[in-house]
Amino acid sequence: MAGSTNHHVILFPYMSKGHTIPLLQFGRLLLRHHRNEQIISVTVFTTPKNQPFISEFLSDTPEISVISLPFPENISGIPPGVESTEKLPSMSLFVPFTRATKLLQPFFEETLKSLPQVSFMVTDGFLWWTSESAAKFKIPRLVFYGTNSYAFAVLNSTLHYKLFTVPEIKSDSEPVTVPDFPWIQVKKCDFEHVLTDPKQSGPAHELLMDHVSSSTTTTSHGYLVNSFYELESAFVDHENNNNSDRPKSWCVGPLCLTDPPKSGSTKPAWIRWLDRKQEEVRPVLYVAFGTQTEISNKQLKELALGLEDSKVNFLWVTRKDVEEILGQGFKDRIRESGIIVRDWVDQWEILSHESVKGFLSHCGWNSAQESIYVGVPLMAWPMMAEQPLNAKLVVEEIKVGVRVETQDGSVQGFVTRGELSRKIKELMEGETGKIARKNVKEYSKMAKAALVEGTGSSWKNLDLILKELCKSRESNGAND
Repeated sequence: MAGSTNHHVILFPYMSKGHTIPLLQFGRLLLRHHRNEQIISVTVFTTPKNQPFISEFLSDTPEISVISLPFPENISGIPPGVESTEKLPSMSLFVPFTRATKLLQPFFEETLKSLPQVSFMVTDGFLWWTSESAAKFKIPRLVFYGTNSYAFAVLNSTLHYKLFTVPEIKSDSEPVTVPDFPWIQVKKCDFEHVLTDPKQSGPAHELLMDHVSSSTTTTSHGYLVNSFYELESAFVDHENNNNSDRPKSWCVGPLCLTDPPKSGSTKPAWIRWLDRKQEEVRPVLYVAFGTQTEISNKQLKELALGLEDSKVNFLWVTRKDVEEILGQGFKDRIRESGIIVRDWVDQWEILSHESVKGFLSHCGWNSAQESIYVGVPLMAWPMMAEQPLNAKLVVEEIKVGVRVETQDGSVQGFVTRGELSRKIKELMEGETGKIARKNVKEYSKMAKAALVEGTGSSWKNLDLILKELCKSRESNGAND
């Protein structure tokens, strides 16, 4: 069209579905943006074994290009053919796996030379080395970590004031007030050990330092955040207005809103089961903990018994053979009240179902935000990474859920069947659950409004990103 402007955006997600999916959703959002005569093209970088999932996910948007770079072979400790964290035998291999991604850099840069001029790139913070590539080609870069502004703000304040390095803190589960947010208390166990380790050494800490140095105002134009301003405005404002040394945060979510409507007439068995529960007017608790959570057989057995004791109807997605762990008889006992699914499921489709009235979740941010968007309250059981902070946001800040407590107060402690049964009933039938349901419906309305074209807060942020970064790129000239 006459007078149109072409912009080309590169997306490079980390090799983990929880990091990949929201960036692919952002790619869809970019294609919807046709204001001011702008035409936007998108290229996604990945590796061969991750490409089939990405291509299938983007089947509704074939105009998004996907380029595979050869994943390095013979990485010490990493089994051959493993190209994503979901396939790692243990998350203890996260550091060597992430380090190995730097071997993709020469292939990435060689490919950049042959691409049309790139307006800006969005790359995962775990792919820290992409900041070097961006600088080399003078391409503006946004960093994506897949978490929210609340977690960033609380973490940054905790580290700035060195809350857990003072000798007075004797216990990992002792609550400490966050100076920048005096209504919030955190525990040492709410954070990964590498963030609170006073020795500050070792491969994990060295990797963390690389991530930090690649996400400064000199190496990045800002953070792309899969959230919406109205959900956590105080924390977005704090990060953007009180930290001149850190790049700006841009809320552009909830990105799950870009997923196309479900098509096809064939319903999987678990959706037909939910249909039946809706007809019976029996509310269902959805239970799922993502693809990377490692739960012991002892804890899984306790979870199963807690679900049974609660007498609540539930749909539980797990890769483990529950009957093998509990012995025969469990499935018979819960035949009418529960269904266990070991296949891949469309979580969005389940959460959107009218019969689902609660979500027992590890509080990974994608899962938590999906639940908020569809108006389903959460039962938060965080287990790793920034999940404890997500749980605090969900339960204490916006009050759309209840928190599962471990026996010893730590994040990775044991949870009893009694605690699980009590909290399930509290969420599904109690007064706290009623309040959470009311609150989450209000945030659901705000989420839907955030991406309304032209008026939503996230849509306006996308406008500003395109205006600022594309202008910055034009002033720097074409790829060198």
